[in-house]
Formats: sequence, structure tokens, C-alpha cells
Amino acid sequence: MAVTQSVTKRFGILTAGGDCPGLNAAIRGICRAAHDRYDMEIVGIADGFRGLIDDDTRILKPEDFSGILTLGGTILGSSREKPFGGTTSSDKDDVDSEKVTAIVDTYSRLGLDCLVVLGGNGTNTTGSKLSREGLNVIGLPKTIDNDIVGTDRTFGFHSALGICTEAIDRLHSTAESHSRVIVLEVMGNKAGWLALHSGIAGGGDVILLPEIPYDIKHIARHLEKRGKSGKTFSIVVAAEGAMSIKESEMDKKDRKKHRQEMGPSAAYRIAREIQEETGMETRAVVLGYMQRGGTPSSSDRVLATCLGTAAVDLLAKGKYGRMVALIGNDVGSIDLSVPEGKIKNVPSDHYMVDAARAVGTCMGID
Repeated sequence: MAVTQSVTKRFGILTAGGDCPGLNAAIRGICRAAHDRYDMEIVGIADGFRGLIDDDTRILKPEDFSGILTLGGTILGSSREKPFGGTTSSDKDDVDSEKVTAIVDTYSRLGLDCLVVLGGNGTNTTGSKLSREGLNVIGLPKTIDNDIVGTDRTFGFHSALGICTEAIDRLHSTAESHSRVIVLEVMGNKAGWLALHSGIAGGGDVILLPEIPYDIKHIARHLEKRGKSGKTFSIVVAAEGAMSIKESEMDKKDRKKHRQEMGPSAAYRIAREIQEETGMETRAVVLGYMQRGGTPSSSDRVLATCLGTAAVDLLAKGKYGRMVALIGNDVGSIDLSVPEGKIKNVPSDHYMVDAARAVGTCMGID
């Protein structure tokens, strides 16, 4: 293939935040397009922004990004290093000026034309802030939470959705066999997209989201009604950030204390509340890191590859300060400042919330 002219000659690439399926597919898409189509030089940065701080980098060759399409995790490593402190509008920034200076110095010393960052809300927010420090940055949206503003879907979400749905399917048989209520906790601290999608896909009887505080008495009535109709078991799908109406009215300090007293995580707290309110035998299951690991789904491989190659087109044209995004059925890009400090929450009037209620699913409140 003939080499096409490119504004960007040399760029750095890093993955930051929690790992998720599709990161290596995106790295492959970026690196192959950059190398084969534009003959760019690629600098791999280890362990997220920490690699820039510690100057832990290496030149990536074709053998480094060959055969990684189906691999989970990230060949570059990751960390939750946050040189600017908080990453959402509600967080208090605690900028570490020495780390920011180290990042800028490493970027300059390496002679990079641009930095490509693959990550979630925190990573793209950090990328936007580094843009204001004078660095050229392009972002890619990855997170199983699907909560990045400006893109209709993030890679990693579809893979996690499949794992969560399979877990619900498997729990159905155990719940029915033992006539129990089982509360499955899935990831989603501030946004409930994963719980909503998997709850509908798996036929959850109750779905609890951070955006819709629940009334335990309403849930109890729903479960008791199922019992009277001959349904001796129920599945409750709860996002890790699900909270009761009582919790939603507390300040952060009191809510933390309350949660420590009630149980180690949402599933345990909710299971305890259900058992106390109804007397039904209830169990808690926390799916945890199973949601983030393993081979990416075919859908995530396609999305990650397309977002990666689109990022390279931006590099070639010198269109920096952008985040590639899936907008409708097209891959485009938005200004990197758009998702900065924001969370894409589930609207209470979202069509999927209405669909769940229409098929008899309890959303925790009337």
C-alpha cells in the first residue's frame, strides 16, 4: 500500500483507567493504520499517564501490535494515575503540578506531534486538560459503563453486557431451584446503562439504577405479588451505585457511614433490605472484575477498530483536541472538551426504562 502524506509524523499512545475488552483491538487499529497507511512512528507509553511521568516508553513495531485483536486487557498496561486530581465536575481538583510538568517535558523530549489516549471519563478529561497545557491530544472512548458524553456507545460495553446477561441467565436456574431472591450487582457507579441493558436482556424482575433511587417497600410489594402469582423466585439486577431514596437524601459522609453499616456493597445492602422487609430468602452475587476481563465481543472488536482507524485519520490531518465517537451509525469526532468532567446518565424517561416497566419489571419506584 502506498504511503499517504500525514501531518503527524510521531505520536504517543497510552491506555489509562480500568481495563476493558477491546483495548488491544483499538491499539491494533490505530497502530496498523498509522504504520501501514501513513508510515508514522509510534511510541508506546506504559501504564497510562504514569508512563509519561516516569518516562517509561518504547517504540512500537508491527510485531508488537500483530495478533492482539482478540486479546483482553492492554499490551501497554494501565493505571489510574490522575495528575489533575478529580475528573468530574463534582470532584475537587487536586493538581499535582510536578506530575503535569513531567508529562509535558516527556512529551516534548520524545518529540511527539500528538498523544493518543484510550480511556473513560477520567482519561479523556485528563487529555482535555493536557490540551490546555499545550499538548496535542486525541481521545478514544472506552468503558464498560457506556457513560461518556458525546458518543452513543463505548467499546467494552457490549462485551460486558454479554457477560452480565449470561450471569443473569445462569442465576435464574439456581434462584428457581431454591425459591430464592438473588441480587446481582453489576458495575456502574454513577450511570446504570449496564444494569439497564443486561436487566432487560436477562429478564430481570427488578432493575435498580443510580439515577432512580429505590423504595424498598415498593420492591417488596412487587416481589410479594410475584410470589402470590406462583413465581417462587426473583432476580434483582442492581448497578453498584444503586441507592435508596433514604440514601439519596444523605450527604456523602452520612451515606458512606450508612453503607458501611449495611454491607460491603450494593448487592449485600439490597439483599439484606429485601430479606428484612419480606422474609424471603435472599442472596447477593457481585460479578466484579469478570465484567472487564477476557476476549472482546465481535461488536466491540469492530467498534474499537473503526474508532482506532478514525483516530489515525485525525492524526494524519492534524485535527487535534478531538475525541472519536460513534454518532448514530457513523464514526465521527467531537471536541475533547465536550465529555470533560461529565457523566452520561440514564434519563428517568429513557425509552428503555419505559420498555422495562411495560414488560412488568420493577424499577424500584412507581
